[in-house]
Amino acid sequence: MTGPIACFHCGEPVERPGRWTARVDGAEREMCCAGCQAVANAIVAAGLDDYYRARTAPAPGAAIVPPELRALEVYDDAEVQARFVRSRDSDCEATLMIDGLRCGACVWLLEQGLRRRPGVEAASVNLATGRATLRWDPAATRLSALLDAIGRLGYRALPFDPREREAQIQRTSKAMFRRLFIAGLGMMQVMMYAVPVYVAGPGGIEPRYESLLRWASLLLTLPVMFYSASPFFAGAWRDLRARAVGMDVPVVIGLLAAFAASVRATVVGDGEVYFDSVTMFVFLLLAARYVEWIARRRAGRAIDAVAAAIPDMVDRVDPAGGAIERVPATRLAPGELFRVPVGERVAVDASIVEGRTAIDQSLLTGESLPVARGPGDEVPGGAINAGSPVLMRVLRTSAESAISTIERLVDRAAADKPRLAGLTERIARWFVAALLLLAAGVWFAWMQLDPARAAQVAIAVLVVSCPCALSMATPAALAAATGAAMRRGMLVARGDALDQVAACTDVVFDKTGTLTRGRPELVRVALAGDAPGAATSAQAIAIAASLESGQAHPLADAIRRAGGDAIAALLPAGERETVPGMGVEGVVDGRRYRLGSAAFVAAWHPALAETAEAADPADPQAAGDTTVWLVDADAPIARFHFRDRLRDEAREVCETLAAAGLRLHLLSGDRGAAVAQVAGALGIEAAQADASPQLKLEYVRSLQQRGRRVLMVGDGINDAPVLAAADVSVAVGRATSLARTAAAVVLLGQSLNDLPALRSLALRTRSIVRANLGWALAYNAVAIPAAALGWVPPWLAAIGMSTSSLLVVLNALRLIPAARAGRAVAPVPTAGRRAPAGTAAHGNP
Repeated sequence: MTGPIACFHCGEPVERPGRWTARVDGAEREMCCAGCQAVANAIVAAGLDDYYRARTAPAPGAAIVPPELRALEVYDDAEVQARFVRSRDSDCEATLMIDGLRCGACVWLLEQGLRRRPGVEAASVNLATGRATLRWDPAATRLSALLDAIGRLGYRALPFDPREREAQIQRTSKAMFRRLFIAGLGMMQVMMYAVPVYVAGPGGIEPRYESLLRWASLLLTLPVMFYSASPFFAGAWRDLRARAVGMDVPVVIGLLAAFAASVRATVVGDGEVYFDSVTMFVFLLLAARYVEWIARRRAGRAIDAVAAAIPDMVDRVDPAGGAIERVPATRLAPGELFRVPVGERVAVDASIVEGRTAIDQSLLTGESLPVARGPGDEVPGGAINAGSPVLMRVLRTSAESAISTIERLVDRAAADKPRLAGLTERIARWFVAALLLLAAGVWFAWMQLDPARAAQVAIAVLVVSCPCALSMATPAALAAATGAAMRRGMLVARGDALDQVAACTDVVFDKTGTLTRGRPELVRVALAGDAPGAATSAQAIAIAASLESGQAHPLADAIRRAGGDAIAALLPAGERETVPGMGVEGVVDGRRYRLGSAAFVAAWHPALAETAEAADPADPQAAGDTTVWLVDADAPIARFHFRDRLRDEAREVCETLAAAGLRLHLLSGDRGAAVAQVAGALGIEAAQADASPQLKLEYVRSLQQRGRRVLMVGDGINDAPVLAAADVSVAVGRATSLARTAAAVVLLGQSLNDLPALRSLALRTRSIVRANLGWALAYNAVAIPAAALGWVPPWLAAIGMSTSSLLVVLNALRLIPAARAGRAVAPVPTAGRRAPAGTAAHGNP
């Protein structure tokens, strides 16, 4: 006979096999209690499965630790926190998923409860995404204490994990549907018993049969009240324990009042019964919340997809023997090698060492077509390998990779509440307290006018109001808009960014890297002599490339790119001397040359200093070019013209913004001729050249002092001071440099075409927020007085209240389809982190 099963985590006997299990190393393991199950799930979720493989025996004494403490203290471990806690100078920050959020009162309760805790520096809860962002001092409190505090408030909080999040969504959806089904079934049956009474009229049914119908309705209402409506009672009790008044409180008061009056009338055989109204009210409320839950999940799906794109495990390669080890992505260090199979996401920012493939960066840039990458190319974390297996070298750790940085910026935006959202939440909270006082006053007034209707009218007043619509008006629209922007490769990193973009009156552009491509190109080679034996353009480029070999200067790169195959075999270069900021002097194929500015080569040929800046009638745009001379000791050989070309889309974008009534400005540190050339090509009238960072800052502030709302567009890094000073800032940036960006919005696709789309989305978002707020205020302004006057029966009040909240969320979802017209985004894999097979096939070049 076999002995008792031992707990896989602590080794204690399992008294109820099958009751608690956890999946470890691909197999279901038996646990002795819920505490061991929670700890095991946390260890696996953090990618620390090695703990079970490396240990020599189960944790001693684990069974004597209280399960609740065991389930939370694991999150204080440094290795567990490495995955989801961001360490700052003197504090820590983490994003948690919250189970049990229902309305704006839940948000207020959690935020106030956490902010009162010692050591908590900031707490922000987003109702639309179901997330909370906490910042605390680790010297004053522990994360487990904060999780315990959230639990005591009646909610469940866990670090974000895609698999656990999906499981939580499934559990919540099934529980909500079961309650909805029971309420619907009970409502239909109770209505069947109520119809004969309504049809027959007073005295039309014998008292004994009428009593039988009432008792049957009571029995059918019980499961609706104590099972289907249990979330309302739990929410109200949670609010009252915290000495707060949430939306569940008036709902529960109305339900209990109607149910108690109906039970009394059934028992004594006299008076009105409202079992049909009670069951209908519960069903309609649950139906509205169920649809609202689905709508909120749809709005936050793109935000969850960002976090879900971070792989848990990677195949690390030993550079010595080539052995492959499956390790958590958080353990990868810069310089290490790892292999990425087809269809998997790249765990961290890395460069390709071996192999060629196609990389799908749709989640990062919104661009659906994969791009070809080969050895030496850098690939941001979160991209999908859609071509063939590759060997890669780690450039940055998991916490510093592009996808982790995007996740942090998205969380920051979700936690950063616009002023309007905070105002509506405060109004909604006081609204409920005022509603309770109003209902009491209405009941007292009707007791004087018509005591028989007093309870019915008071219940209708409690039920008809909808502060949820008011508190959800802004968060629902912002969540939908942020997700829509993310699908198009526009990362919204600040909560009020869209509102500020919609309100802007002036757009200030930086030039280099924003309106231009950000790297100079060789556009013309002007030969200095046409005598027999003079150098050709190809020869001049080859000589210049030989002199610049090994140089990291942008102009040197431009010369090498222009030469192409012509410089595959460089002329032999001898001794060289580089003069910073001036040029280079060296020997190529036995002959000495100088390559550099006119002032540098004028030491050999003084006449060049006078003609260097002369206009070239053959090319009017040459006045804005950067020129470099190639000379030898005998004579000038060639003048190279370099130009930072405009982006292909720059003119169209500027015309679109100007047509929308925005005033355009151009600020640049370049010389006047180059700035005037760009401004003239794009039709920008206000341009400022030779602008230092301080001058750019003063220029923006002068616009603001005249009452203008400034949108600054730059590279997000070099323009940090002026980006921070502007009302809102947009960076045309690369995913790999996000950690240094100072912008409120980042165009990850590196295209200016998204700028008009961003403004259009911002205007639509503002319009929908205003429509939501207008609807919520108008509904309550009309419905509450109508109910107080006795014009709205309880069943109609339930329909109105449910519909009002639902319309706000559905109206916000209108933002999502509008953003899909631009780019199709590949499905985001969860759990296993593999892309669908079709994605890899599509991306294979």
